[in-house]
Amino acid sequence: MPHEPISVQDIFKIGIGPSSSHTLGPWRAAQRFTASIDNRYGLAGLNNVKIILYGSLAKTGKGHGTDIAIQLGLSGEDPVTFDTGSIDTAIGTIRTNKKLILRGRQPVDFNPDTDISFLYSETLPYHPNAMTFLASWEDGRQLAETWYSIGGGFVKKEGEETEAGSSVQLPFPINTASDLLHWCRKTGLSISEVVMENEAAWRPEEDTRRLIAKIWKTMQECIYRGCHSEGMLPGGLHVQRRAAALNKRLIGSRTYDDFNGWVNAIRAGGNDFKYTLDWVSCFALAVNEENASFGRVVTAPTNGAAGVIPAVLQYFVIFCDGLQDNKILSFILTASEIGSIFKKGATISAAMGGCQAEIGVSSAMAAAALTECVGGSQRQAMMAAEIAMEHHLGLTCDPIGGLVQIPCIERNTMGAIKAITASQLALQSTPDFAKVSLDAVISTMWSTAQDMNSKYKETSDGGLAVQIPLGLSEC
Repeated sequence: MPHEPISVQDIFKIGIGPSSSHTLGPWRAAQRFTASIDNRYGLAGLNNVKIILYGSLAKTGKGHGTDIAIQLGLSGEDPVTFDTGSIDTAIGTIRTNKKLILRGRQPVDFNPDTDISFLYSETLPYHPNAMTFLASWEDGRQLAETWYSIGGGFVKKEGEETEAGSSVQLPFPINTASDLLHWCRKTGLSISEVVMENEAAWRPEEDTRRLIAKIWKTMQECIYRGCHSEGMLPGGLHVQRRAAALNKRLIGSRTYDDFNGWVNAIRAGGNDFKYTLDWVSCFALAVNEENASFGRVVTAPTNGAAGVIPAVLQYFVIFCDGLQDNKILSFILTASEIGSIFKKGATISAAMGGCQAEIGVSSAMAAAALTECVGGSQRQAMMAAEIAMEHHLGLTCDPIGGLVQIPCIERNTMGAIKAITASQLALQSTPDFAKVSLDAVISTMWSTAQDMNSKYKETSDGGLAVQIPLGLSEC
């Protein structure tokens, strides 16, 4: 396969929920389309923009906020910095005025009810997450571009052979787990050290350290918000948030002024198995309840699976004395490389591979990262990733109501616990005797994805999505 360089900041993207492929990806595609308009023809005289959504984007786009994300992207807003509390106001203004201010500069007529079309029965061959943008000028000129949201916030324009950044030359090019192991053996470096050397092709080491510190800080803030926010999730399923109530049951109703004070209170409770298990679940619930509420999260490697890695990393920090900058750096670097290998060898898009491509991949990423950080070898880390994915194979994506809520939120708790278990198993095992390699399980995951019926690939056409009446409270 052609080599595809993927940076840690490609796998871990800061953005807004609830979906990396249905929210963040379309948002980015809209931004890039407007940049294309500006560069090729300019915005002057532009009087109309229309959007057509296909396949999975059409079928679950409303529940995932695809239409919202596209309108904000066309308006020139950025998901990294946009105030999540202003979403309703911004979208309400567009709807009321029937106007978009393209890139924040050019007013165009726009009615979201008629200018965004959902083609539920039509899917484009390259990828189920497809969208076409159409722009018209007063003088009759037109421009059309089709974009694909291919998972994890990655987007690709039709006709482009490669994605942005693919020309970067890495000292240790990696497409497979075997490639990664080769470089580890040849250099004697750990997985995270190999990744750090590769990151130098994009930026100086200090910049990478700052980038990862920002990623972790965003994850921490998301956990904290989720553990202290009550109420009902949006979307009409009447799903109550649970993380805040669980947080109170575990440490009482006392409030803490900052994140560190709260963490110290958790640590003071000891490390009883049930107590630890409850906290891992609480951390994962917190992140994905924030994600479901259009909160700020980090793709890890997707939004729907955004709670697994923060939960396992927070577990490592609190219950394994992992509060060391270099350990946190190693965790995120290792996780990113495992995620990139899955993207290259299979997919991280639920619309292509079901939930095994999201929760399964995130669990494998977390398992490998945790194993390295607690002293496991490179081969044990890869074995942990294999174990985690092996026990997610075939997991379907069947969100009720097209919302990233049921079963998505609870699945993050299961993915986190499986990651910890996979790590423990690998640490107590000898990789020499392993029967299944990481590359073999990635290949199996991809063949399983290809065999999986489309109704189990983020279409809400099968599984739980058709068994559970809308409006039923979550168990």
